[in-house]
Amino acid sequence: MNTLFDKIWDSHVVSLIEGGPTQLYIDRLYCHEVTSPQAFDSMRARGIKCLRPERIFCMPDHNTPTHDQDKPIEDPVSRTQVDTLARNAAEFGLTHFGMMSKDNGIIHVVGPEKGLSLPGMTIVCGDSHTSTHGAMGAVAFGIGTSEVEMVLASQCILQTKPKSMSIRIEGELGKGVTAKDVALYLMMKLTTSGATGYFVEYRGSAVRSLSMEGRLTLCNLSIEMGARGGFIAPDETTFNYIKGREYAPKGEAWDKAVEYWKTLRSGDDAVFDKELVFDAADITPMITYGTNPGMGMPIDGRIPEDAARKSLDYMGLTAGETLLGHKVDYVFLGACTNGRIEDFRAFASIVKGRKKAEGVTAWLVPGSWMVLDQIKEEGLDKVLEEADFALRQPGCSACLAMNDDKIPSGMYSVSTSNRNFEGRQGPGSRTFLASPLTAAAAAVTGVVTDPRELL
Repeated sequence: MNTLFDKIWDSHVVSLIEGGPTQLYIDRLYCHEVTSPQAFDSMRARGIKCLRPERIFCMPDHNTPTHDQDKPIEDPVSRTQVDTLARNAAEFGLTHFGMMSKDNGIIHVVGPEKGLSLPGMTIVCGDSHTSTHGAMGAVAFGIGTSEVEMVLASQCILQTKPKSMSIRIEGELGKGVTAKDVALYLMMKLTTSGATGYFVEYRGSAVRSLSMEGRLTLCNLSIEMGARGGFIAPDETTFNYIKGREYAPKGEAWDKAVEYWKTLRSGDDAVFDKELVFDAADITPMITYGTNPGMGMPIDGRIPEDAARKSLDYMGLTAGETLLGHKVDYVFLGACTNGRIEDFRAFASIVKGRKKAEGVTAWLVPGSWMVLDQIKEEGLDKVLEEADFALRQPGCSACLAMNDDKIPSGMYSVSTSNRNFEGRQGPGSRTFLASPLTAAAAAVTGVVTDPRELL
């Protein structure tokens, strides 16, 4: 019996090249300002138009500042990239969600929340964290600039079919354990190359119990285990999330879509190339100590004795020490990993009735204008304000050093983003990856703190 990955992939095959890659049809292409300019330039030089412009959506996110978005962008490089995307979208007749529009935000947050990313789709973007959209029950993966051009021109891509992996997590997640902790736990176990060459299907009772926001976080981090992508079979949680969203099917089309989506599951006798099973009870709140997302440990654990010396030197840490009580300079809540409404609810649940610690700079960045509106509707902005926190405008922000939000050299950041490479959040910056609960605990105590103590 075929896996769900086989079903979606095989139904999108246009042709097979003998001894070569597969020509795969793509349902949705997302373009942001970083990886698309050369693709559009090449299209222009060749005199080619987009084959299916209605299936392509453009949005700036990496270079957008998270303050004063109504004013011209100060950084000339960022301004050029954002302006170039707007011009290219207009010239090629593509939908463009520009800065300050209600539709703007981080592309991997906006796609699902607008009902653009749907079960059974193939979805690509020139960004590795495109795997996020797999939470919708789609085959979604990042592509390079030349491949972006390929999809612009033909709505197809040449790809070698990855192997399939099942990661099953059974049982109930404990107190203070979030989807982010599940992902960091899997990376600790599998390392950053443990899923290389595979497309991962997340399964099991613990996965099914996750909200859509949690599933989006888990799938977002698939790439950090080396996987080509990760996804979760659609179920009632998925359908309830999609229903009524702007681009979701309506009326009879909705009923028909759900009927089809219900068939999107791996059979009981499906054969995966690799199968792994984990117990949810073994997962605790997690934190990273090194310079790749696989260098993680339970928050109350100790840095392994065999941890890479180079990483520890960069982080200013030593093997055997605990991170609990370690000073924190910056806290970042946001990114395509944890910039959704559930993440702000979690953060607010910890800081409510408390105050931001002295000496901590906190950047709270919603993943979209829709998330920001929801924060205000639910009164979370008031909770945050009373605790001395301020909200910023949507964008990728401090996830990567491509806009104004950079962590200064030598400073420690507890970040809800996806990568902790050397210099990722700014030259010389030192990043501890963690969940929104752990970030909130650090923000009110000024040190790395087990969130379970404050829940």
